[in-house]
Amino acid sequence: MFPVELLNSEASAANLLEQVRWRDGLYCPRCRSESVIKHGSYRQYQRYLCKDCDRTFNPKTGTIFAHAKIGLDKLFFAFYTLLRFNTSIRQLDAELDVSYRSLRRRVEQFARTLDAPAIDLVGPVEIDEVYVTAGLKGRERDRESRSRGLSKRGRGSYAEDKPPVFTLVDRGSDQRYVVPAKSADESTVRLLLGDREEESLTVYTDGFRAYDPLEDDENFQREAVIHGEGEYVDEDTHVNTCESHASLARRWLSPHRGVSKDKLTPYLRAFQLRRRIFRKPGREALKEIVRTVL
Repeated sequence: MFPVELLNSEASAANLLEQVRWRDGLYCPRCRSESVIKHGSYRQYQRYLCKDCDRTFNPKTGTIFAHAKIGLDKLFFAFYTLLRFNTSIRQLDAELDVSYRSLRRRVEQFARTLDAPAIDLVGPVEIDEVYVTAGLKGRERDRESRSRGLSKRGRGSYAEDKPPVFTLVDRGSDQRYVVPAKSADESTVRLLLGDREEESLTVYTDGFRAYDPLEDDENFQREAVIHGEGEYVDEDTHVNTCESHASLARRWLSPHRGVSKDKLTPYLRAFQLRRRIFRKPGREALKEIVRTVL
């Protein structure tokens, strides 16, 4: 479950990075030329010389690992345990004995590197929304102190520090998406459901009014359960899978003690990657993490 042999030294981590980065062949990261030769070493890293642009590079060049003061093995450990065990940055700081500020900066850089999920719906699709507490975390110069979000229950908005997060479950492809939004309205719903294969998409929703316009749109076939009237399941019509997945997303955010709404998107993209590596063995999971951020 834990790839100890890949994380026991910086040399092992460097070897893994080189294997993953150049799995399809060695090339210069600057000019993409394959005319390269070995050119000494830099610490535990093999250095190469490009014959075309006459510049040297190593496996970290041009990646988020370049110029890091934290060892590559410690960064791999941090990214792996963050995704696999949802470990807080404070706990990682204690385990690795490194600067909290440097580690937090690298973790946030890692999360920003992750690409947005490409939503391609086959259908039928469940869609539901939740509201998470995400204020302005931290203290900035010339700004008021932190606001962790409103404590009142119910629906909120991005401006009120309770941004909506939409969950989509594509029953046709078994893909699940978690997408934060500025508002929970008709335009956001149509944007999320826009990339689809079928001309008429079956959509399962609850009774939220933002989904009502789908009733009169020939591009959609809406089936709804009205929770306010005690309806939760009507044969295939339900949003239970969405609600289950959203509860996992809430648990993912909780150890980080009030994620800033400005950083909510990267943290939820990390959650998507966590779900992708969930059932992979440790070695393959770590390789997938490294491959994703290169």
